[in-house]
Amino acid sequence: MLPGVAHAQSAIAGVVRDTSGGVLPGVTVEASSDVLIEKVRSAVSDGQGQYKIVDLRPGTYVVTFTLPGFQTFRRENVELPSNFTSTINAEMRVG
Repeated sequence: MLPGVAHAQSAIAGVVRDTSGGVLPGVTVEASSDVLIEKVRSAVSDGQGQYKIVDLRPGTYVVTFTLPGFQTFRRENVELPSNFTSTINAEMRVG
C-alpha cells in the first residue's frame, strides 16, 4: 500500500544572468502570492546562477529578483498549476 499525497506541490526554478550572459550567484529570488500562508518564499541563486523555490501551492505569483548593484527584475502574473515546475529565467541589468 502506498501513502497518499496530501497536496500536489509545485516549484519555480531557473537561471539568473546579467546582460552579457554571465551567471549571477547570490541573487535573492522571492515568490509572493496570497495562496501562501507566509505570503513570500525565497531562495538565493547558487554559483551557477541557478535557483529553485519548492513546495509552492498552485496559484498566481509575482517573482522578484534582487542583487545589489543591479536593477530589480520582476515577473508578474506567473500562473503556477498543481504539481508543476515553472521555469522563470531572469536577465538583470547593472543599475
